Order: sequence, then structure tokens, then C-alpha cells
Amino acid sequence: MNIVFKTKVKGNYKDVMERFDRDLFEALKPPQGEMEILAFTGSKKGDRVHIRFVKPIKAEWISLITADGCDENEAYFIDEGSTLPFPLSYWRHKHIVQKIDETHSLIVDDITFKAGNVVMTALMYPAIYLGFAPRAKIYRAYFGT
Repeated sequence: MNIVFKTKVKGNYKDVMERFDRDLFEALKPPQGEMEILAFTGSKKGDRVHIRFVKPIKAEWISLITADGCDENEAYFIDEGSTLPFPLSYWRHKHIVQKIDETHSLIVDDITFKAGNVVMTALMYPAIYLGFAPRAKIYRAYFGT
């Protein structure tokens, strides 16, 4: 299943992508529940993110950055889940920052996920949606509008 979120922010797309760091990752933590960031090595191919959820469930999430790139119109990186909490069985999140003009960008969260079967995948949609929808407000506060 695929979900795409788009948020317009202030800043040149290259500068916005450079700020996809641990500070932004901390700001994006969901307000519900509790989690610890055990590792965040960056947003370049070969980097790794390791999260431990503590409440309301206990689970590990490890994503590897499998690709990154930049051209005259956009910058991106892709994280793919290698260790995922139940019931997720597949996770691919492409983080894209597109150039609108020299001072504005569009952040695109393009998320593809699967759970154990079609029904479980469909049941995960609301949870994934609710977990990522607040990012628009956080992005606008972090980067400006």
C-alpha cells in the first residue's frame, strides 16, 4: 500500500535536504507513545536508523538508507526497513525535497508498506496515516512556510 504526503516549506531544496538530520528526526517523533532513537547515522546511502518503541508497544525498528541523490530539481533519500515491528513486513520511505523556486520547496513523504496479508495491510493504513499526517505541521514549523 502507498501513502504520499506533500508539504510546502520555506528554503532552497538542497538546504532543506541538508537539514534532514537527527534534530529533525527528533522533532518528527510521534507525540503518542514513547520511543528512543538508538542510532541515527545520517541520510546517505549506507546510513542506518534504529528506533526502539517503549510505549504503548515494545518493538524495534531498523531502517537502512539504500539510496540518495540530488539533481537540479530535487534531492532524495530512501530508507527501507530491515527490522520492523509486527505486523509490518515491508517498508520503503522515499524522502523527496523538490525545488519549487529558489526559496521554497516541497517535501514529499512517499511511503510504501505491507503487513502479513492484504487485510492486515489495509488495517495498518490508518495507523501509518495518523503517524505521518502531523509531519506537515512539524515541517512548516521547522523550516517555515
